[in-house]
Amino acid sequence: MRAISISNDIIPIAEFKTNISKLFKTLQTSRHPLIITQNSKPAGVLLSASDYDELVYRKSFLDSVERGITDVENGRTQTTDELRKNLQGRRSASTP
Repeated sequence: MRAISISNDIIPIAEFKTNISKLFKTLQTSRHPLIITQNSKPAGVLLSASDYDELVYRKSFLDSVERGITDVENGRTQTTDELRKNLQGRRSASTP
């Protein structure tokens, strides 16, 4: 996703409604998000599907890193040997 261009990427909702098909095509090629305003205030952001997927993936990754850091800070860690024993125990318990 690219940076927002103040002169090109902020549009009023009336213009969005009038040019929706054209704006969707532009969104796919420019990879710039569109800021849609209502009563001169930001009301929404339109992203391409691939940009949205990228944001969701990054958020998930960052949340995972944050949980890991919190686990380390709270002493919820295992040595490699402890992890191996734990995984072997789980495998043994799930095998019929």
